[in-house]
Amino acid sequence: MTVGLPLQIEEFLTWMATERGRSHNTLAAYRRDLVGYVTWLTTTGITVADVTTAQLVEFVGARRASGAAPASVARQLAAIRMLHRFLAEEGMRADDPSADLEGVRVPAGIPKPLTEAEVGSLLAAVLGDEPVARRDRALLELLYATGARIGEAVGLSLGDIDIEGGLVRLFGKGSKERIVPFGRAAAEALQSWFGPSGRRLMTPDRWARRGDAEAVFLNQRGARLSRQSAWLIVSNYGEACGLDKHLSPHVLRHSCATHLLDHGADLRIVQEMLGHASISTTQIYTKVSQERLWEVYRAAHPRAGRGAA
Repeated sequence: MTVGLPLQIEEFLTWMATERGRSHNTLAAYRRDLVGYVTWLTTTGITVADVTTAQLVEFVGARRASGAAPASVARQLAAIRMLHRFLAEEGMRADDPSADLEGVRVPAGIPKPLTEAEVGSLLAAVLGDEPVARRDRALLELLYATGARIGEAVGLSLGDIDIEGGLVRLFGKGSKERIVPFGRAAAEALQSWFGPSGRRLMTPDRWARRGDAEAVFLNQRGARLSRQSAWLIVSNYGEACGLDKHLSPHVLRHSCATHLLDHGADLRIVQEMLGHASISTTQIYTKVSQERLWEVYRAAHPRAGRGAA
């Protein structure tokens, strides 16, 4: 059973949009998590106005028992915490039942980046010179060159890219702006896409939506390329060249960061480039590099194996 959201939760989401400036995608994720929360409350005869800490503990237990991933439970719990803090601060509740609730531990996962050879195979999988191929090549090259999130890439406007200077302006989480460099391969792919045989042939006679005319990446109907379509582009080329059929744009982001660190880039520079708020997020990639170092060492050093004296 799925239920609608009560008025106080709609007020919370409106506050998140207007006062906290949360993006459409973030708000959509909050809404999904809170719909799931309210659905559980309704089936157990509880409301957000009278739920207790003990019942919240029960909810978390139910989510875990259902097989939900720890990261999913933790994300949903974060939305619930913010909701109840808002209700208490706005006087819609006298207390905050989530204040003393323990968090959900999420195992620190080490991302699995592509090897440099695998990235080469992925980029080489884009064949032909028709407009769609030029677009796809430019998208893949830019994702790997900059470590951009997929939403940042499809949100690009023409004025955000300086091909001659090799710079792109990305708008990350919370609309934070950063300037990121890109190299020759990405510049050539973008130049080809922006040339007379690329983007120009995919522009419609009349733009359907305001802002599409400035979009860097277009779909075949001449509208701004969506996140879902860009995701499929990456996944399909990954499958075409024998990589994981579930290859995601985020793997290219992981790969960009890992390869930069493998070749001696400073951790702080990579943090700035990826738009990480905390250096601890970027440090995950140093673990990846260390793992690779050990793999190579154990395979190559004559006295690294178990047979060494």
